[in-house]
Amino acid sequence: MHSYVLPQWAEERIQRRQGGLIVHDDVAPDRTALVVVDLQNYFMVPGAQAEVPLARAVVGNVNRLAAALRSAGGTVVWIRTVFTQEARETVAHFHTVLLRPEFARRRSEALAPDAEAAQIWPELEVKPEDLVVLKTRYSAFSAGASDLAAQLQAHGIEAILIAGTMTNVCCDTTARDAMMLNFRTTMISDACASLTDDEHAAALTHFHLQFGDVTTTDDLVQRCQAAVSATV
Repeated sequence: MHSYVLPQWAEERIQRRQGGLIVHDDVAPDRTALVVVDLQNYFMVPGAQAEVPLARAVVGNVNRLAAALRSAGGTVVWIRTVFTQEARETVAHFHTVLLRPEFARRRSEALAPDAEAAQIWPELEVKPEDLVVLKTRYSAFSAGASDLAAQLQAHGIEAILIAGTMTNVCCDTTARDAMMLNFRTTMISDACASLTDDEHAAALTHFHLQFGDVTTTDDLVQRCQAAVSATV
């Protein structure tokens, strides 16, 4: 998986702005949701049109954190990107200008809601109590993309942990929009994946500078375990 270290210049700016590198560690796990973005076959299968090879490397961390958060009373959400005709019509420039016709055709077929490529990667441990949300835009919180915000609010969620792929595309846009909707948002450096180390690092650093926390799976698992121990 990617290695990531926050640059010193960024750390200094974050410290000056908010007084500490981590400011969302006071939210109880039972008011927290792990939002796993796009870890589905279209991005995970070797040779797939949109394969992100390093996304397969974060599966273990995602499963580990999901289990820890469930044990602490939190919520796990699996996001699947799908293609719909509504999305093609309402975000037409994406489908007709930003994608070559043949690429767009293959994408629309692969991401039909019932298509195999649109299904969650089988090595991920999805439980019956988890939420599965379909989205049709990069950000799950973008207008018309999904009902994720309403579902989280119905569950009393205040904080969001972002995992998945790609770090600098759907994870980043979802995380930034979550912050703007007043969710206290954290990106998980070793549970997100992109195509290159540079893209991964740039997205995490820019998010941390202005939008929320960036931390590791181990840190978050330890918080969940501490919360469970405190109730025993």
